Amino acid sequence: MKKFNTLLVVDDNRAVLTAISLLLRNDFEKVVTLPSPVRIDEIMQSEKVDCVLLDMNFNAGLNSGNEGMFQLKRIRERNPKTPVILITAYADIELAVRGIQEGAADFIVKPWENSVLVDKVLKACRRYRNGQSKVANDAPDTMLWGFSEEMCRLRELVIKAAPTEANILITGENGTGKELLAREIHQRSCRASKRCLQVDMGSVTESLFESELFGHVKGSFTNAMTDRTGKIEEASGGTLFLDEIGNLPMHLQSKLLTALQSRRIVRVGSNRPVPVDIRLICATNRNLDAMVADGTFREDLLYRINTIHLHLPPLRERRDDIPILAMRFINHFADIYNRDVKGISPAAEQLLYNYSWHGNIRELRHVIEKAVILSDSDMLTPDVFSSLQRETVPVQSQPSTLEDMERVMIAEAIRLCNGNLSAASMRLGITRQTLYNKMKRYGL
Repeated sequence: MKKFNTLLVVDDNRAVLTAISLLLRNDFEKVVTLPSPVRIDEIMQSEKVDCVLLDMNFNAGLNSGNEGMFQLKRIRERNPKTPVILITAYADIELAVRGIQEGAADFIVKPWENSVLVDKVLKACRRYRNGQSKVANDAPDTMLWGFSEEMCRLRELVIKAAPTEANILITGENGTGKELLAREIHQRSCRASKRCLQVDMGSVTESLFESELFGHVKGSFTNAMTDRTGKIEEASGGTLFLDEIGNLPMHLQSKLLTALQSRRIVRVGSNRPVPVDIRLICATNRNLDAMVADGTFREDLLYRINTIHLHLPPLRERRDDIPILAMRFINHFADIYNRDVKGISPAAEQLLYNYSWHGNIRELRHVIEKAVILSDSDMLTPDVFSSLQRETVPVQSQPSTLEDMERVMIAEAIRLCNGNLSAASMRLGITRQTLYNKMKRYGL
């Protein structure tokens, strides 16, 4: 593949500059490193910069991110299409959201996984080459990663597994993004140029199962007026995605297993086997191990489909990603509905953070879409999230330990300040960063 032109890396840590230069030197004609932002304009004018990796802080003892935000704004003003990926040693969600609001393409937290950093940079450059300036504000029909620890680990595993031919099982609650993850894997595979065909196993009736998956020949049964190609054969050469595999009745599982083992199908009414070449991805919201124990799912079929197991955590277990995902949906729906909504207030952000999200990302998307439509200002405020305010996070009424007491005090301060985290941190006599760390610790 043709190398990209120039990568500009701006960070006051020379070890970081060296590490990134070594990681990406084979992907770029030139990697320019700067220990300070002083020469950014000069380099942007003299080089064909395809991507900028920008630190958020350049003075010892400061972690506000203001320097990085200032430089991001300058770069966006002068080179609006060049993707900028922000780097920080402080996993401050609000800062990440601010960066995205100001036009950053993505965000990475030190210390990073090398493969994740490389993937983000190359993805940004490919989009830049194709005329797309944004990465972080992808449409919601693409995989929405975030940068919580859970999702970073999952992304690392996907990067390793996707280029292989291994069968993959995706598990997770409804609304967590299993279909999006399946399509992400397909796009990262060697079959990306071929079809990714999805079959909802829960919607396939038992009477039509064989015809739907294997196809049939004319006259094989009533109303079989023509030959029909089955889904497995249609997907040959590409990826077959069997969604809700746990809904497949026991007596039909053996027929699917036979086809998967032999990589051959026989159309209904025919005796001629047809070879098929597929990459198999399955998904379910059910516990297949428990189903095997109960005798409702074949153990040998589970082994066949479960070479690599990827679990998508529910949104309530990756709350750090909520503000980032919310901003992506805000930007998306503001564009669709032509609304001048640019962000979300601290109080509304806290409301989203505390909500349980039983419907996961799908529910968050719906809630944000509705809020963007209803909002009368450029910032989403709690009043457009009325449906969420009926639910609150329970707080222990009688704290029994110092940690319990601290949790109660923090929750009460946030309540008294109407979700304003800056005001709450001042009320408690701690920094905003310390408050955020304690909120994450106590699940607030």
